[in-house]
Amino acid sequence: MSNRRIWKLLALLAFAVTPVLAQVVYTKAIVADHIRKVENGVDEFRDYLKRRGDDAKDRAETADSGRTGRRGRTATEANKEKARKTKDDLDDALGDLNRVTNRLRRKFDPTDKWIETKVQMERVMDQARDVNQIMTRGNYGTQAERYWGVLRANINDLARCYGLAPMGV
Repeated sequence: MSNRRIWKLLALLAFAVTPVLAQVVYTKAIVADHIRKVENGVDEFRDYLKRRGDDAKDRAETADSGRTGRRGRTATEANKEKARKTKDDLDDALGDLNRVTNRLRRKFDPTDKWIETKVQMERVMDQARDVNQIMTRGNYGTQAERYWGVLRANINDLARCYGLAPMGV
């Protein structure tokens, strides 16, 4: 065989093998760890929002007793209702995300071939995108954005395990 043919064969072989080598193989234990991180992240974010809601309720009761806010004015009923609605929207979306994440875990644990739970992971991604839209539309503060940033990164890592496109910012 001539040198030219050998080089062509090697080049062809390199192009054929490279995509196979570029694919990362995830074990069930690694994917389970990613699912755990997402589940814990959803729970922590919901707990934070609950604590924040309780604190806001306490501040509202204080404001109703005649005290004013930082700028010397009290919140109108319309502003209070709008704040309640946006909080409820986020709480509902996180509740849905929690539900589909728990379903993913329930389906994932007994399977030998974890990739069979890709449909459940797609549902997790759909719900996570809903939360992402709510977070980008609203102003929930830096702490909520931090919780969501960590959770979104964990969801994106899990999505990559399943070969799904990650969420944007």
